[in-house]
Amino acid sequence: MRKLTVLLLALISLTASAQKPISAKQIQEFDAYVEAARKQWNVPGLSITVVKDNKVLFAKGYGVREVAGVASDKADPVDTQTLFACASTTKAMTVTLMGMLVDEEKLAWNDPVSKYLPELQLYDPYVTRELKIRDLLIHDTGVGSTDFMTGAMTIPVNEMLRRMEMVKPSYPFRAGFAYQNTFYSAAGRVIERITGKTWAEFLKERIFTPLGMNRTAPKRGYIKDNNLTRPHYNINDTIKVIEYGADSEIGSAGAVWSSADDISKWVICMLDSSKYSGGRLVKPETWKEMFTPQTFFPEDEYPTMQILKPNWRTYGLGWYQHDYKGHKVNFHTGSLSGLTAITAQLPNEKLGVYVFGNYDHAEVRHALVYKTFDWFALGGNRDWSTEFKKLYDGLKEQDKKAEKAFLDKRVLNTSPSLPLAAYAGKYTSPLYGKAEVSVQGNQLVINVNDNSLNANLAHWHYDTFYGPYTKPWLGKASARFVLGISGKVDTLVFDRLEFKKES
Repeated sequence: MRKLTVLLLALISLTASAQKPISAKQIQEFDAYVEAARKQWNVPGLSITVVKDNKVLFAKGYGVREVAGVASDKADPVDTQTLFACASTTKAMTVTLMGMLVDEEKLAWNDPVSKYLPELQLYDPYVTRELKIRDLLIHDTGVGSTDFMTGAMTIPVNEMLRRMEMVKPSYPFRAGFAYQNTFYSAAGRVIERITGKTWAEFLKERIFTPLGMNRTAPKRGYIKDNNLTRPHYNINDTIKVIEYGADSEIGSAGAVWSSADDISKWVICMLDSSKYSGGRLVKPETWKEMFTPQTFFPEDEYPTMQILKPNWRTYGLGWYQHDYKGHKVNFHTGSLSGLTAITAQLPNEKLGVYVFGNYDHAEVRHALVYKTFDWFALGGNRDWSTEFKKLYDGLKEQDKKAEKAFLDKRVLNTSPSLPLAAYAGKYTSPLYGKAEVSVQGNQLVINVNDNSLNANLAHWHYDTFYGPYTKPWLGKASARFVLGISGKVDTLVFDRLEFKKES
């Protein structure tokens, strides 16, 4: 029989902002809303926990861990023990570990990164010299996304750091916001240099064990339990299980897996100035610094800001922040292919929520956050799920129009400059690694970094080829070949990755 856990604790003592007791009926209606929202967004499975005043108010699993008919014929239900990916909500844990080192005077937020990672060299020597520990954590370095280092290749962190010298900045140092995962991987390496332990070991020792998070794992590879979810993606209008992404090197940027029950302990701890039964994780002043605004983030970072319309938007140390109904909100999302998470808190109300999902960019997570805030603290009965669904459906339509505009630019009745065999061969890049192009029938097959990325491309126009990735959830790829003055192929631009052909 399906086991779903609903925790209704201290209902008499817990009150909303209007000081009305939270009733069983209120809990039941919230429960029904969550399930309706899950179905509205077609999410196979999710779990949620709501904590208030240092207690778990509500925790439950919904849907299934895996849609039936793919890896198995049965659909096991999600419960509050089911393990999901925390993804980038891991970042707050990494910041907390660094805060511990600050408390122990082994590190300072404004220490130069070069003191601990002299091998980390950036494109601009000035930025290399001036880069502080704080900069690793607040996305202000001017270096744009380098997620290709985990998506288009499998390389260790030390190699990621070595290649950062070749990444051109997107904007001047500390002059804007660009989300950066590699620098959180660098932060994990700093922790390892100082402690002499791996990031995973230090995380388990200093956070998971003290908080009693016995089911939580630093990486999916550590999990021995079968009660874990699978990632899902909509492929040709059908929700399908997809393969797990590699988590071996994501580490301190987003590798943790946990359950609703376990993550509740973390949410409570972070709301209560890092206190737990055995003491506190960090000193009060360090905890305060973690939630102090450090920089601004733009409205387009989250489409939901178009509807929420906050007066201000900031980023602390591992936390996004904005105002909502006159209250400060701290939150962070997490996204891996086919998996999502969000954690959010209203610190003034001592209210926190955490949502896991097993569907790619299941943005129902945002709706459940603000529903939680309204329902259990601030009042109101706004249908956030429907509003946000309309917003994201509109964005999907924009994407379709953009794709159509791209397709319409195709120049018909053109031919490649050279026979297909002339495009085949090996290509290399000191930043992006290696690519191999081969001919299969009338198509080109591109293999990047030993099958990290594969695509089968047909001629599009001129010397551009276009077609699907082998992994359909990655969508379509394009390859543009540039000829040199000799008339032979010199360069391959595969999506945005540029490789030179070996002679």
